[in-house]
Amino acid sequence: MNLKHYFSAVVIALLLSNISVLAAPQSFSQAKYELKKYVYYDQNLNNQEFYCGCNWQWVGGSGGKIDFGSCDYQVRAQENRGKRIEWEHVLPAHSLGHQRQCWQEGGRKNCIANDPIFRQMEADIYNIVPAVGELNADRSNYRFGLLPSEPYRHGSCNFKVNFKQRVVEPRDEVKGMIARIYFYMHDHYDLRMSDQQRRLMQTWDKQFPTSQWELERDRRISARMGYGNPFVDR
Repeated sequence: MNLKHYFSAVVIALLLSNISVLAAPQSFSQAKYELKKYVYYDQNLNNQEFYCGCNWQWVGGSGGKIDFGSCDYQVRAQENRGKRIEWEHVLPAHSLGHQRQCWQEGGRKNCIANDPIFRQMEADIYNIVPAVGELNADRSNYRFGLLPSEPYRHGSCNFKVNFKQRVVEPRDEVKGMIARIYFYMHDHYDLRMSDQQRRLMQTWDKQFPTSQWELERDRRISARMGYGNPFVDR
């Protein structure tokens, strides 16, 4: 191989390497692995569980076991899910898919099997955070809102849910991040947001500025995705 061909091969290899590094996850399973390996790998003992600020021990490929002594969370009803870390879609999968034809014809499983755009949205790591499994379940696909008179149901964890109204109010520490994730997802995928939810997110965005961890999280994710969340890095 002459010198010209050698350098051409090196350039091609570097380009392919960069493409691989910046490739977005292609599935929810891959997204969870990427989040553990490249984003939250050093945050499990830094109170970065989303809804209660718990710590956890990594277990298996992408999951974890909750450290109850690190936070105010107590199990409400689902002991098994209450013990473990799960990966929560901040903008729920139902919100991503329910207006799509694939969802009408067979729900989430059908969308995963047959709709590449849904798979891209479901695997978008900007929209996925580690959360106590029971809180992931209790949040379900409920909208976010304000519940000033609602009692805590999970010990002293600052997470309120009204099952009848289908509303969740998270702790103040993540309200701004939620707003900026919502803006990103709706803008990036051209999704519709209700006027009520938009007004709430605009309020939270202004009231709760970007934290140092949110900036660092955005930096780590952008290194994988190839672009940042413009609502974080303004």
